[in-house]
This record gives sequence, structure tokens and C-alpha cells, in this order.
Amino acid sequence: MIVFDVSTLVGAAIIPHSTPRRAIEYATMRDLVALSDAIYAELVEVLNRPRLARFINPTLRDELLGLLVPRAVWFQPTEKVSECRDSKDDKYLELAVAAGATIIVSSDNDLLVMHPWRGIRILKPSEFVALSALPG
Repeated sequence: MIVFDVSTLVGAAIIPHSTPRRAIEYATMRDLVALSDAIYAELVEVLNRPRLARFINPTLRDELLGLLVPRAVWFQPTEKVSECRDSKDDKYLELAVAAGATIIVSSDNDLLVMHPWRGIRILKPSEFVALSALPG
């Protein structure tokens, strides 16, 4: 089970052949991706911000959501976590715990500095892609 942060998901929506996009493609083909209502709501809000609209191709946005949302396993975290230096990022940790995730893929330094956290690897998209490209 894998958790993606919104910064990685947005990066995948902006650049079609980007490393974040490849990371999501690998994850949805080879593993399960965890989502929660809180993360999905943030993703939709960020993707619809007027200042980002000029960078996001609506077709790419819809492709990303179409790739991610139907294949995701949805969780409603019950354990509150207050361990990230940016409290807004605690929701990714909460989801990882609820989902029994083994990896969080993040482009956010506030999460990346926590690697590993409770035995969960926190990887940059490029690290996840390199790991996913290994045989076996």
C-alpha cells in the first residue's frame, strides 16, 4: 500500500511525462494506492486554484484523477498523528497508519526528513521510480 502527497500528485497533473507521473503509473499498476477524503479534497482544491489553472491541462488533470481515483483504496483514518513539523502534513501519516502503507511518496521536505517513520519509507518520486524499476 502506497500513499502519495498532494504535491506529487499535482506535479503529475502538470507535466505528463514527469517522474511524479511515472511514480503514480508504477504504483497503480503494481500496488495499491491509499486515499482519504481529506487528501482527495486537498487535491481537488489545489488542482482548481486559479493561479495553477494556467499550468494544468484539464485533460492531464482528468487523466490523473481517472488513473488514481478508481484504483485507490479509500480509508478513513482514526488515529490522530501530530509528528510532522508541518501539521498540515500529518494527514499523510494518518493515512499511512490507517492503510498499513509501506511507502509514502512525497515531494515535501517536511515529510522527507522523517524517513523512515514508524517503519514506513518516505521517498521522493524519483526514489520510488528507481525502486519500482528494479526486477522483482
